[in-house]
Amino acid sequence: MLNSKTIAVAMSGGVDSSTVAAMLRAEGNEVIGLTMQLWNQRRLAGHAGMPEAVHGRCCSLDDVYDARRVAETLGIPYYVVNHEDRFERDVVKPFVEEYLSGRTPIPCSLCNNHLKFDQLLIVAQQIGADALATGHYARVEFDEVRGRWLLKRPADSSKDQTYFLFGLTQEQLSRTLFPLGEMTKPQVRELARHYGLALAEKPDSQEICFVPGGDYKKFLDAYLAEQGESLPDTAGELVTTDGEVIGEHNGIHNFTVGQRKGLGVATGSPLYVIQIKGDEHQVVVGNQDELYSRTLRARRVNLVAVEDLREPLRVQVKIRHRHEAAPAVVEKSGDDEVLVTFDEPQRAITPGQATVFYDGEVVVGGGWIV
Repeated sequence: MLNSKTIAVAMSGGVDSSTVAAMLRAEGNEVIGLTMQLWNQRRLAGHAGMPEAVHGRCCSLDDVYDARRVAETLGIPYYVVNHEDRFERDVVKPFVEEYLSGRTPIPCSLCNNHLKFDQLLIVAQQIGADALATGHYARVEFDEVRGRWLLKRPADSSKDQTYFLFGLTQEQLSRTLFPLGEMTKPQVRELARHYGLALAEKPDSQEICFVPGGDYKKFLDAYLAEQGESLPDTAGELVTTDGEVIGEHNGIHNFTVGQRKGLGVATGSPLYVIQIKGDEHQVVVGNQDELYSRTLRARRVNLVAVEDLREPLRVQVKIRHRHEAAPAVVEKSGDDEVLVTFDEPQRAITPGQATVFYDGEVVVGGGWIV
C-alpha cells in the first residue's frame, strides 16, 4: 500500500468503499472522498411502473447522504461530482439502443469503463491525489517481466468484480488501488464495525442503478415517454432455426437469448430464444440443444495482460458475470475483433454482453459479444 499519499476514494455510500476510506485514513494517508451523481432516481417517478422511492440500488440520493456521513465521521474532505449528462449519453442511451436492436446490454461495465474510472481519475488528478481507490473486489499489481499492470481476481472469489473491470487501461490501472482485493466480505464488515461506521450492516446494492425492480421493459417505456418518443414498432415473426414461421411477437426488446417463458407459442416440447435478428425483427426459437455454441466473436477489445494477440492463446472465458469461466482459445479474427473457440459448447451466448478472458487469476482482456 502507498505510504502517506493523497488518495481519492470513490465513495458509493456502501460498506465496501466506506471501509476503504477508513482503512486508508487509518494508515496515515490524506484521503479525499468523491461520489459520482449519475442518475436522478426520482426522475421517472409518475410513469407507469416507476416507483416514487428507491431502495437497494447504488448511486441513489440516500447513498450520497451515507457517503457524506462516513466522510464526516472520518473527518475527510468530500465532494459530489455531477456526471448525469455524461452517464445518460454513455450508459443509459446505449442501454436503450442495444435493447431496441435486439441485444442484451450490460451497463455496469460501460459505466466502469467510460465513466467511473475515466472521470474520477481526472478529478483525482485535478485535486492533487496520487491515486484513486475503490471498493471493488479485484487486485492490481505491476508485472516486471511483462512490463505491464495486471488486473487479477480477488481473494474472495464470491465477490469477484473483475468481469466488470476488463476495460481498464494500463494508465488507469497504474493509478488505481483495490484495497479489498485480499479480503473477504465478512472481514470487510468486521473492519467497518471496528472503525465505527454506521453502515457496517448496510446490504449490498443488487440492481442496475437506473432500472427499478430490474424491470427493464417498464424502464424503456418510461424513458422513451419522458423523451417524447414512443417505443419503436419492432414486432415481427417467431421463426424456427429452419426458417419456419410459427407465430408473431410484439417487439424484439421483449426477448433475450436463452429465454423460455413468454414466447406466446405452444409446441410439444419447450422452446427457447436462440437468436434475435434485429434488422429483420425476427426472434429465432429452437430446442435446448440449439442454445449451445462453441464460438463467439467480440469487438471493442481491451487487452490487459498482453499488448497484442500475435498468436492464438489458451484462456478461460466468461460470457456473463455468473458464468463459470470455460476453457477456450482466443485469436485475432480482424481489426479490433477476436474469435473465441470453446473446448465445449456454451449455453446462450448473448450479443451485447461482455466476454472476459482469464489466465488463471489474471485478466488477459475482454470485449463485447457481437
